[in-house]
Amino acid sequence: MFSNLFKTKPVIDESSKEWIYDSFSWCMQQLDGEFFKDQSELVLPNNHFYPGSSTSVDEMASNIFTNTCQYTGMSQWPIKLVNADTFIAKTMPQLSFSNRLRGDNAQITFGSEISFKLEGQQVNQVPAIEIAFHQSQLNQPQDLIAYLVQHQAGILVAQQASGLAASGLSTSGHETVSASAPGGKEVMAQTIDLVACFMGFGVIFANTAYQFKGGCGSCNNRSLNRQAALPELETVYALALFCVIKGLEVKQVKKELKSHLYKPFRQAHQEISQYLQQTTNPNHALLISK
Repeated sequence: MFSNLFKTKPVIDESSKEWIYDSFSWCMQQLDGEFFKDQSELVLPNNHFYPGSSTSVDEMASNIFTNTCQYTGMSQWPIKLVNADTFIAKTMPQLSFSNRLRGDNAQITFGSEISFKLEGQQVNQVPAIEIAFHQSQLNQPQDLIAYLVQHQAGILVAQQASGLAASGLSTSGHETVSASAPGGKEVMAQTIDLVACFMGFGVIFANTAYQFKGGCGSCNNRSLNRQAALPELETVYALALFCVIKGLEVKQVKKELKSHLYKPFRQAHQEISQYLQQTTNPNHALLISK
């Protein structure tokens, strides 16, 4: 009885843990694990990752977007940030990848181009994948970053499902993980949030997973808040898994993570470190293989 009384309660349930491990394994094998190993960083909401000042709203938005694309490894993708007032929803163009999905060396080809004449000259233009934003979102930069990453993660997953398969690109040589994300379409929204954590944005996603809904309108503008699909503690667990795989200590997160999330993060970090050293699941064991 007393052994159960003083036993530490797990951060999340076992099925959620299994899904997070399986999903990270899938990301590693399907979403350019080499970029993850060599270039992905734990992106923090501070001036080191988002430096400098801007002279206009448009310049600030552009700087945040450019930096975010660099950290997600999607700076070579035809993704464009546009003002919501001029945004028109379009079908996403299909992309093909001849070598890798992410990074500065990604070679991307496009299924179609738009041809038109400008001042008598023929112009061929690649259709961009547009992300709409409101200028008011700049009032909450961390939420704006999460919003942008959530969209980019969704674009990455969508292109993996279509463009990657069409190109015949081999990912990392492993055939034990399905090309479809664990859980399938039923948990696609949660998968996209997890992919954002895999990209290195776990701190920002944990910090923005829950937003206070009360207060006056000026205190809480719901349109500025990211619509989170992955619950707060599951996001913390995914963040901890990223840190363990990358060999990052818990103290590197403490300053930037919301204070009430630090204890479950520290516990998750310890749980994950022990599990990955002992697991007999070959795909999970690969997460910390050199």
